[in-house]
Amino acid sequence: MNDRQGDANDARTDHRAQPTDSLVHAHTSGLVERLITLVVVLVPPAALIIAIVLLWGPGFGWTSLALLVGGYLLTGLGITVGYHRYFTHKSFDTNPVIKATLGILGSMSVQGSILRWAATHRSHHQHSDHEHDPHSPHTHGSGFRGLVKGAWHAHMGWFITPDRTVLLRYVPDLHKDRMTRWISRLFPLWVVLGMLLPAAIALAVTGTWTGCLLGFLWGGLVRVLLVHHITWSVNSVCHLWGTRPYDSHDHSRNNPIFGVLAFGEGWHNNHHAFPTSARHGLRWWQLDTSYLVIRTMGYLGLAKNIRVPASHRLDAKKR
Repeated sequence: MNDRQGDANDARTDHRAQPTDSLVHAHTSGLVERLITLVVVLVPPAALIIAIVLLWGPGFGWTSLALLVGGYLLTGLGITVGYHRYFTHKSFDTNPVIKATLGILGSMSVQGSILRWAATHRSHHQHSDHEHDPHSPHTHGSGFRGLVKGAWHAHMGWFITPDRTVLLRYVPDLHKDRMTRWISRLFPLWVVLGMLLPAAIALAVTGTWTGCLLGFLWGGLVRVLLVHHITWSVNSVCHLWGTRPYDSHDHSRNNPIFGVLAFGEGWHNNHHAFPTSARHGLRWWQLDTSYLVIRTMGYLGLAKNIRVPASHRLDAKKR
């Protein structure tokens, strides 16, 4: 995938010739869709925070907090730096040890194998917000039912829907790489390790089986829930809420909330405009933790050929 391929997405439908009542209906439908998605995104994290406060002491403590936050950082960056920017978009190069580490950490987030994840995401870029996009909120009909169906599908429904993606069509380069195939094939093993390691760490720290169970719960299950929810919000929220500074021929948007929570992935319009860029936060104030990690790797000699669009290309794509 490259910027030229990303630019080849079908143009958005031009609504200028539609009657006034159609424009009003489209505006109202879009607002309802955004509100539904906002509720789906905000309520579960709020419930999680309430649960942590209520359970502090007997059911949640400093060990659980460290395992939850640490696991979220490691496996979340495994997705954003590893699965997304390295394997899928080839936005930088690295050595075999870092490559394997990123692949395993990404697998521990339980979002599918490398090959499956990359194929789905490349398909998303090729068909963004059009008929064959695997997780667009804009292709599920009109009316309230269509709005709910679109919001649900974009956020998490696509993950449990039978996948029609022709795998090798989108990832022949990754399939040719022996190490990538090996890590991808062992996806179930990495998932199990991702669940058992926090339990083992908690057992070592607390010396109790109750602590071990809590480590499995917060560092394993709840951590997966949190990483899933934040990652999926890029698919749903960032195609509904936010700004569109660049011409990307789709509904992708920059959302500062998920720019922070998703380690820079929330600058989604920037990404769709420049798919192979290692940097998604293209302005100085757009926090992009994943890019900071990649730049640090570069300074340490662990990453090279880090791709960032030149200033004249940024200017050329401004809306």
